[in-house]
Amino acid sequence: MRVLDLESIRIKIAEITKRIVEEYDPEKVILFGSFAWGEPGPDSDVDLLIVKNTTDDFFERGIAVRRIIDGVLPVDILVRTPEEIKRRLMLGDSFYVNIIKNGKQLYGK
Repeated sequence: MRVLDLESIRIKIAEITKRIVEEYDPEKVILFGSFAWGEPGPDSDVDLLIVKNTTDDFFERGIAVRRIIDGVLPVDILVRTPEEIKRRLMLGDSFYVNIIKNGKQLYGK
């Protein structure tokens, strides 16, 4: 795989976000992990939390989004409903607290 510079990756992230918004209609798209914190390494993937009110099961959600982005970049995707996020935050789940507190919102309704 060809190594992309940071600016090229940012452009690809914007393209991925646009495709997800147009084809999946999420409420929010949040970038987290090394690209959001500004510390990506050569093996870093792009971490996205996609918030969407859906009745699709956990696995169907990820499959739907992966079809949309079609391997543009190495991406780790989490698709959660607003209620699932709320529940995790109420439980004090540090993983989700960190994403919501420090992640970079790329899209939001």
